[in-house]
This record gives sequence, C-alpha cells and structure tokens, in this order.
Amino acid sequence: MGGERRGKLGPAVQIAPAARVDKFEVFFDLVFVVSFFIITRATAANVTGRELLHAMLVLAVLWWCWIAHSVVASRLRLGEGFVPVLMVVGMMALFTFALALPQTFGGLHEGAAGPILVTISYVVIRGVHSALYWRATEGKPQARRKLYQFVPEVAITTTLLLIAALVPPTIENPNAGLWVRDGLWIAVVVVQYSSGLLTGSHGWEVTSAEHWTERYDLILIIALGESVISVGVGGNLIGKPVTWPAIPAALLGILFTAALWWAHFDMIGPAARIALHAAQGAPRIAMARDAYAYLYLPMIAGIILFAIGAEELVRTITDPAGGVGEHGHGPAVPLLFGGVMLYLAADLAFQWRTLRTMTWTRVGVLVVLAVGLPIARELSALLALTLLSAICVALVAVEVVVLADSRHALRQTVFEERASHEASEAAWRARWHDGGAEPPVE
Repeated sequence: MGGERRGKLGPAVQIAPAARVDKFEVFFDLVFVVSFFIITRATAANVTGRELLHAMLVLAVLWWCWIAHSVVASRLRLGEGFVPVLMVVGMMALFTFALALPQTFGGLHEGAAGPILVTISYVVIRGVHSALYWRATEGKPQARRKLYQFVPEVAITTTLLLIAALVPPTIENPNAGLWVRDGLWIAVVVVQYSSGLLTGSHGWEVTSAEHWTERYDLILIIALGESVISVGVGGNLIGKPVTWPAIPAALLGILFTAALWWAHFDMIGPAARIALHAAQGAPRIAMARDAYAYLYLPMIAGIILFAIGAEELVRTITDPAGGVGEHGHGPAVPLLFGGVMLYLAADLAFQWRTLRTMTWTRVGVLVVLAVGLPIARELSALLALTLLSAICVALVAVEVVVLADSRHALRQTVFEERASHEASEAAWRARWHDGGAEPPVE
C-alpha cells in the first residue's frame, strides 16, 4: 500500500457487498473441526441419554459463539489489517474451550478447573467478537446499539457458566448437583437463543449475501467431513489390517454422507443463496437469522448424532469378536437413523423458511426412515448401515429424475449469474490495462 503504512498492520477493512469468504476464515474453521471432533469422541465413549444432552448443550453454546463470529465477519474482513491478530487470540480461546469440554460434564469430584477454564475461554471468545464488532460499527449508532442489547446476554450466560462450575460440587447430594449443573447449562442456551429473537432484526446488517451463505455452507461441509473422520477413527479403520467387512462399512459411511451432502447442496443451498440475495432490509436479516443462524444448528446436531451411530456400527462390523452378523449395540441404530431424520427435517424447515416450498420426496423419506428404524434394529450392523445408505441414495436418485426440470432451470440461472458477474469484474479490471486507472497496490 502507500508508503506511510509500510511496516504496519493497517486498519480493519469493511466487507464489500459482493465479498466472499477469505482464507483466514477457513483457517479459523479448523478449530471448529477440533470442537466437533471432541464433542463426537466424548459422547461416543459413553452413549447415554445424559451424555447426549451434554453434547447438544455444548454444541448449542459453541454454535452461539459461531453466530457471533459470523456477525462480525459480515462486517469486517477477518484476514485484513490488525483483525487477524485478535482473531488468533479468539482461536486460542476456542481451542482451549474445546480441549476442556470433556471435563465440563465430568464427575463433580473432579473439581472445577475444567469448567472454570471453559468459562474463561468463553469470556475471551465473546470479548474478541464484541471488540471487533465495536470497531466495525464505528459511526453507526443503530448498529452499535445492538451490541449494547447483547451485553446482558453475555453477562448472564457467563455468570451461569461460572455458577455451574463452582456451585454443583458443593451440593451434598451428588445427583442433585449434577441436575443443577445441567439445568444451569440449559438456562445458558435458553438465554442465548431467546435473546437473538427478542432483540429483533433492526440494526443488524448482512452486507454480502454471498459471504453469509458461503460462510455457513462451509461450516456445514466441515461438520459432514467430521462425520467421515469419526467413522474412520472411531470405527478403528485406521491402522488396522484391511478386512472384507471393513471395506463395505467404510464405503457405506462415505456413500450415505455424500447423499446427505447432495440433499442440501445440489438444489436447496444454491436456491436459498439466491433467495437471500433477493431479500433486502429487515426480511434479509430475518432470513439470515432464522434459516442460517438457527436452523443450521439442528442440521449439525443431526450430523453429530448419525456420526456417533455410524461409528458404533462400523466398530461392531470390524470387531473380530463379533463378525459380520453382529447386531448394533445400544443406541447405535436409533442414533444413526434419528440423526439423519433430524438433518433432513431441519433441511426441510430451512427450505420452507428460505424458499417457501416443500419437497414432498423429503417428507416421504422421513416416513420411510421412521418405518425403517425398527426394522434396522433387528438387522445386523452391516445390513442396518446398508438400509440407511440405500434410503439416502434412493432419495437422491428419485429427486434427480423428478426434479430434473427444476435442477436445469436453477443451474441455468446460476450460470447466467456467474457469467454476468465475471463479465462485470473483467470490465472493471480492464481499466487498469486501458490506462484509465492505477492498480490499487504498488
């Protein structure tokens, strides 16, 4: 840049209307990969109803931090100026938060060190995002007022997390202490998500619909990728001799995950992106909040649940003591089918919120999955995984045929949009070669 800025980090850069995700944001997401992995690993080690509740509570709190992160990223380029320095601090706090998660809901006799570390990390994460949002809204009183409105939420949730770390171990009845801790975490989640609804959409801003949708789509892909990692690592497929049962188990894990990727990203995701582009003002903010910030949470929760179920089934299939005919243990099959059902149901809600349409093939698949669940519980682990994969692939195959015209029209629209955008960018940059303007960097 200019000579006066050499040797300096430079100022924060406001996001442009047509901006897309920058490289630092993808780098930041690596910490969320660790977080999703830890949540899945800690839950899969001891799958009980209470452990699943804990996993969902931790995921909800973590996702709220992600929402705050995405709001900041919708105003500032996170990889420009001094912003990456603060974001690295946030990454370290988030990484610490993730590492301390297994101790958060451990036995009360284990002490408060882990839960207190989670609370401190949470405060740092929220502090970094608040500081950056303050800087991004300089000279914009309405936008800055939104930050003031969330100060009580940050204070209340931090206090609740601290109480959950310190008070339950002092309760004489251990079981009562555990329920108090769970209740405080539930209160944290309720305060967080209700505050997002109560404060309304006035004052928020989504400058680039392209950036917002791409940001959330990337984190959903990361969650799907983590499910594949869980099947490989948790199912003991890595570092073990390749066996015939392991091969179809691994292939089926990839197959049904790819089908679920297709279910969202083939048509629903691209069409929703166009819908958010078309919306303006308060309707755009409300859609961005409801469809992406809120409805992506149950989609990711579904991914984690079916990853745990698939992992347990793959472990059963590859266990030499069990054999190919061994049935799935415990809640493995319900988690597998239930997770996929939650993912597809949330995707249906996402479709309705963004497009005001309903794909009835998805409704039919939810019914088939509900009917297939008790059948799968009577099958061997390999056949249960095969049945689930067949249903997911059948959904994709049917929609490819039934929705062929809609798919073609959507792709034509996207192609024309991209071609127009590229032509506009090329014409703007051609000024540098035509002598009409100097390049923006020396």
